[in-house]
Amino acid sequence: MILLRLTGADPVSAVQSMVDYGTQQHSIVDIINRATRYYLSAVAVAIGFRMALLNIGVDGQYRLAAFLAAALGGAISLPAPFGQILVIVAAVLVGGLWAAIAGVLKVTRGVSEVLSTIMLNAIATGVIAYLLNDKRLAEPRPNSNDVATATIPHSGRVGPLNGFLSAIGIDLPGAVYGLLPLAIVVGIVFWVVINYTRFGFDLKISGLSPSAAQASGVSAKRMIVITMVASGAVAGLIGIPGLLGESYDYSLNFPAGLGFTGITVALLGRNHPAGIALASLLFAFLDQTSDILQEVEVPKEIVGVMQGVVVLTVVIVYELVRRWEIRLQQRSVAAELATGHDLAREAAGSTS
Repeated sequence: MILLRLTGADPVSAVQSMVDYGTQQHSIVDIINRATRYYLSAVAVAIGFRMALLNIGVDGQYRLAAFLAAALGGAISLPAPFGQILVIVAAVLVGGLWAAIAGVLKVTRGVSEVLSTIMLNAIATGVIAYLLNDKRLAEPRPNSNDVATATIPHSGRVGPLNGFLSAIGIDLPGAVYGLLPLAIVVGIVFWVVINYTRFGFDLKISGLSPSAAQASGVSAKRMIVITMVASGAVAGLIGIPGLLGESYDYSLNFPAGLGFTGITVALLGRNHPAGIALASLLFAFLDQTSDILQEVEVPKEIVGVMQGVVVLTVVIVYELVRRWEIRLQQRSVAAELATGHDLAREAAGSTS
């Protein structure tokens, strides 16, 4: 609000304009579709965060995966659902293999995954630029300077989710990505694996203390590679809802930058599937309503400032809460000691 006032705008009218525009039906559809991609991106980042790995290469992983999957889907025509499965599996494999490079470099040569994934982003961009050519894996679009991969046939596309939504009484004017349920399933699987499986336990232990993991028989190096592969595999899915549900090819206009948005969304959602879902919807709402600000003479770039303020606020609040909890624990222990209790002896006695 202060920043809006400093720009000379009326904060109340600006926010009201965003709310009014963002709650229109066509905006709701766009917000849901944006949030679907943000959610997959954030889950991919969160997998790495769980092991204290920062996979900055999500952006390159999903773009390269979407490009090669689009080229494959456009070149091979299979009946449904085999065409869709082919594209999805190809994207997962490409994303996982591209991310595996950073994992292998880290465990064999000690290369930081931050540096390697940043460079792999640049390499992925170069590979796509080389192959997205009418002499290689692309073809020129009629009456346009754009080039794109061959169009995925109808048998390989995923229809919108509107039919199901209408059946339950929700009628929306635009097409909701048919692969929205896939994002939900990915989030559920992520939560179950991390919290209720041995692999998830090993993953967290390896991230907290590689030496402790090694002492308990868990190979921290192996977990690093597996984590990077899993993160890249989910990253490969980011562009698929739009590819199979909207564009049906990969062109120069294919959305970029979703990987970096995923880092912010994962931080805001605290790497929790439910938190990531809420953060995805918030960022999608802010992005969708940024254009309407120009009508009230507010620069749309202020939305980027809003997103940054939201993230900084959440980080500060969580840190304050953490320190407050530590103080409560210290006071509790001090109170116990003041009563003369021998906590260690009582604990040993209760165990025996």
